[in-house]
Amino acid sequence: LRPPMTSTRVIAASEFILGGQKSGKSRRAEMLARDWLGASPQHQTVLLATGQAWDDEMRDRITRHQRDRAERVPGLATVEVPLYLADAIRTHSRADTLLVVDCLTLWLTNWLMPVEEFEENMPPAHTSQAQIAMLLEAIKQAPGPVVLVGNEIGLGVIPMGREVRAFVDALGCLNQNV
Repeated sequence: LRPPMTSTRVIAASEFILGGQKSGKSRRAEMLARDWLGASPQHQTVLLATGQAWDDEMRDRITRHQRDRAERVPGLATVEVPLYLADAIRTHSRADTLLVVDCLTLWLTNWLMPVEEFEENMPPAHTSQAQIAMLLEAIKQAPGPVVLVGNEIGLGVIPMGREVRAFVDALGCLNQNV
């Protein structure tokens, strides 16, 4: 999609920001949200946050991200969405609202880890494959711009272990489809 132009800057259309850990992906998404808010008083932004605080380090990281976001983009509302991202996109997407999804990698992790125990007891609509299909359709049908953030983890050595290789493959496929 071509982003609409203003006299001084490009305002975000849909965009997929892909990069390594700590590469500035979230900050880029926040700057797109800030520019979107600045382009019109009718514009809104919503961050769909997928991370979960499973341990103290992740709790601290989430708190730091929340504090930093509040300083950089005060008008950015946050909704925590660890699993049902397609539903959240359908709920919050409007023509005047830019959505930031941060991040697809954590969202996929929430669906795939632990590997067997989680999905074997789930109804078909609640499997990772069904959720990925629904996510792709929700992105396609979103009436407003969607900025997606994801990690590129497949550029390094091939990981040891079947589950880790399966995750790297699944993330690569998700990134291609997005």
